[in-house]
Amino acid sequence: MERSADDETALVQRVALPLPVPARVRVTSGAATPRVFRLSQGSCVVGGGADADIVLPDSTVSRRHVELTLSPEGIVLSDLGSRNGTFYLGQRVEKMTLALGSRIRVGVAEICIEADEESLAEAGREGSSRAPTEYRGLSGNSGPMRQLFATLAKLEGSLVNVLVQGESGVGKELIARALHDGSLLKAAPFVALNCGALAKELVASELFGHRRGAFTGALETRRGAFERADGGTLFLDEVGELPLDVQPMLLRALEAGEIQALGDEQMKRVKVRIVAASNRALTGEVRTGRFREDLYFRLAVVTLTVPPLRERAEDIPLLATRFARAEGVPELPADLLQELASRAWPGNVRELKNAVLAFLALGDLPDSAPSFVDDDVERALRKLVDASRPYAEQKDDLASRFTRIYLEAVLRKVAGNQTEAARIAGLDRGYLGRLVAKYGLGR
Repeated sequence: MERSADDETALVQRVALPLPVPARVRVTSGAATPRVFRLSQGSCVVGGGADADIVLPDSTVSRRHVELTLSPEGIVLSDLGSRNGTFYLGQRVEKMTLALGSRIRVGVAEICIEADEESLAEAGREGSSRAPTEYRGLSGNSGPMRQLFATLAKLEGSLVNVLVQGESGVGKELIARALHDGSLLKAAPFVALNCGALAKELVASELFGHRRGAFTGALETRRGAFERADGGTLFLDEVGELPLDVQPMLLRALEAGEIQALGDEQMKRVKVRIVAASNRALTGEVRTGRFREDLYFRLAVVTLTVPPLRERAEDIPLLATRFARAEGVPELPADLLQELASRAWPGNVRELKNAVLAFLALGDLPDSAPSFVDDDVERALRKLVDASRPYAEQKDDLASRFTRIYLEAVLRKVAGNQTEAARIAGLDRGYLGRLVAKYGLGR
């Protein structure tokens, strides 16, 4: 039987649809049988009846109370006409799409809807042997990178929030861009914000924007990163550096999809997919109270870890050759590749790229990066640290000193050209201008 043109179009559309990320429906409080339901396709019915997928022995729960259906955007919640309702963030809801990481209440039971990272990891391991050595601008021959590529492929089309962990220089922003390019939002904005490079008093403004006159120096109304990324992806680099007083504002933006610019009385609806990154384990920050646990679970719906370059030496020749070809040099000498593969690369891929560029320019490799255990910087920091003062206070003081010294050096290098200074620093031109004004460097 022949297919019509309409049938062919429908078939192509069905094939092109992205697969949802597998999820777990987990009852965190109240009695339930079972307590965890793994949802890789289809739906899950929660209710008091014996025919429900998750049975809640609660007289306030209807026999078939609520249905949870997997979708590329997360989970579609449909209340099935229950007597006492289904609640999200304290509000009764009938139908909505929940992001993975959300919690709902049915009767006395609290139910967490989360990514099934175990299934995702299994899929990554199974697909790693078939994964290519390149993926959307990323390269790697090693097993860990192929497994990462296979997991990224599994996430294609999804809109779940992702936390990328790895040392400085491993390419966390490249992972974020690959996630964006492989999602349904690839034609929408990708906005990157380095939380670690922001002055503490400007973080809320950079995230959510401000109205003219909202604070001293707010000479004009400015959109924040959330508004600029509306409909697309917001990459929050070094998210662990966010001040504690800003974290509840970020949590509200993630849970309710609403932001409020500084000095504005109105809330604004935004729809943003978050990819966050950290060079240290955020679970440790949660244990010490420097990072909110509820915010962590909202950001780390899926966690990806990028191994340091020293743990995947087989990737070094591939990466070095790629950097050289980007500069028009097709091949590098074998002895050079061997030397590169023997180094530890504490600065990871970023340091390797700089070394290759230096070789192409000068014909010789720079010396290996010095150890920072006993150098002048380490000794100077040890003299500055005061164990009797709070951690956050000293960190902000040191960061402020570094920012001023760094800006002085960059502005001196470019003869005061702030546009060129912003390009070198990797900062927004307007933000650099505000830092220059703050530290009195405009002269």
